[in-house]
Amino acid sequence: MDSGPAGRAGKLPLGRSAEDVRRRVEALEKLLEHAFIVPGINQPVGMDFIVGLVPVAGDAIAAALGAYMVWEARNLGMSKTALARMAGNVGLDWLVGLVPFVGDAADFFFRSNTRNLRIIKRHLDKHYPSTVTLDQRGRDGR
Repeated sequence: MDSGPAGRAGKLPLGRSAEDVRRRVEALEKLLEHAFIVPGINQPVGMDFIVGLVPVAGDAIAAALGAYMVWEARNLGMSKTALARMAGNVGLDWLVGLVPFVGDAADFFFRSNTRNLRIIKRHLDKHYPSTVTLDQRGRDGR
């Protein structure tokens, strides 16, 4: 018996359907970009920011997780243009992340995984309308 979102926590589907992919990439984006709220400034941050604090290796790990979203998009049959745009978002995030302090600050303003999720959702909404869900967060991610 499913008890709503709390009952599904930690139970991501492993299937290849568009609905399963949507749930996985939404969960990954939330983990990478909106997992925690920074006290005092009420800004959400995720593992992308936390892991990015580790020089070089942290940015490589964050980029690998971002690349997973691109791989999921590829498996959905998204256009090469959309995939290139998504790869560019991940690449830019990784490149800027290599610069100490500047890259860490950039994670507050340039959320590549949120941008990539938006691209994937646009594709899913157009080509797989049965997977459309109501977005419960506002534009700022809260």
